[in-house]
Amino acid sequence: MKRIERILLKLVVIQFIFLLIAQFMVLYTPFSPYLGKIYDYEGVSKNHATKTIETFDQ
Repeated sequence: MKRIERILLKLVVIQFIFLLIAQFMVLYTPFSPYLGKIYDYEGVSKNHATKTIETFDQ
């Protein structure tokens, strides 16, 4: 069991390091304008509400 816990801890640390690298690349490098276009493709940056149709089941 200790072996599995050690492996999981290493995976968590590696994941955290990659998270910090990705955040640094998005915020502080010359690649950020190219990476910012991803938000447009995903539709995250749009601030408009979508039309919803409400239906009532009686």
